[in-house]
Amino acid sequence: MTDQSPPRALITGITGQDGSYLAELLLDKGYEVHGIIRRSASFNTGRIDHIYQDPHDRGIRLKLHYGDLSDSASLMRLLQDIDPREVYNLGAQSHVRVSFDQPEYTADVVGTGTLRLLEAIRNQQDRSGSKIRFYQASSSEMFGKVQEVPQRETTPFHPRSPYGCAKVCAHWMTVNYRESYDMHASCGILFNHESPRRGETFVTRKITRAVGRIKLGLQKKLFLGNLDAKRDWGFAGDYVEAMWLMLQQPDPDDYVIATGEMISVRKFCELCFAEVGLDPEDFIEVDPRYFRPAEVAELLGDPSKAKEKLNWTPKTNVEELAKMMVETDLELAKREKTLTDAGHSVSAPMND
Repeated sequence: MTDQSPPRALITGITGQDGSYLAELLLDKGYEVHGIIRRSASFNTGRIDHIYQDPHDRGIRLKLHYGDLSDSASLMRLLQDIDPREVYNLGAQSHVRVSFDQPEYTADVVGTGTLRLLEAIRNQQDRSGSKIRFYQASSSEMFGKVQEVPQRETTPFHPRSPYGCAKVCAHWMTVNYRESYDMHASCGILFNHESPRRGETFVTRKITRAVGRIKLGLQKKLFLGNLDAKRDWGFAGDYVEAMWLMLQQPDPDDYVIATGEMISVRKFCELCFAEVGLDPEDFIEVDPRYFRPAEVAELLGDPSKAKEKLNWTPKTNVEELAKMMVETDLELAKREKTLTDAGHSVSAPMND
């Protein structure tokens, strides 16, 4: 890579919510962005398709490769072929409730998958002599049964799900490789971050999707689990900037990324239904199927370190987030209703 070449980054999980926002951010900063996608019977690139249609050169600088965190050989090959300066590990089975149903798969992709990627990076550095900066997507779910409020970088972990346990493994693997091999490896302990690109089975998007459909008469009820669970919710578009900032620091470190404010699922529902002038009490029903075997009551992050060392603060509050998501899903529901009224078959959202 010559001095005139754009910086090169590799993203696992590029087709997910965070991956799509991070790809946009890096492309806007002039990067050449490479993403890893899994082979499947159908394409799952909807969140990044708009980049290819960009009238400028962003689509040219975005390149996708087949690979998998469960396949160390593919990771080794891709690191050698791409030779990136930065690697962002966002790939995961990231649904907490699903991790109870697929604990082994979750542990393999989230925990051991991170180890495979770290090894591939270490081998590439040894082979090429180049330094690679690594970002690990750690999670507030690692705190689980919280030991203090708010949670900060020094708060002990007590995960309450297979997903949380796997993230703890990946987090400590990253710290171990940083200390053992002098790798520039940083962990972002991100609290809940949402957006209109959030998957429809995650609670915030499930709520906003239902609000739009209920408003237009496409859905009658919204079934949820624990309405009293409290979370620190931010906007994913803000949080990916913190990821990038971590890899621009002279020294690697771990950072809590959060808003420092917490509300309940019930309150988030109230914010969303208020956007369309409806009372959530008329439409929400609690379904025990959506309770986790081990619940996490509340998560509240302390982003002081990120503010001080990264000069990062969230730009979007939870009220703005709810409004943004409801507006997007209301438009989606309008398109759905148009198709339904025209006699076309439309699949309803999954109710996981």
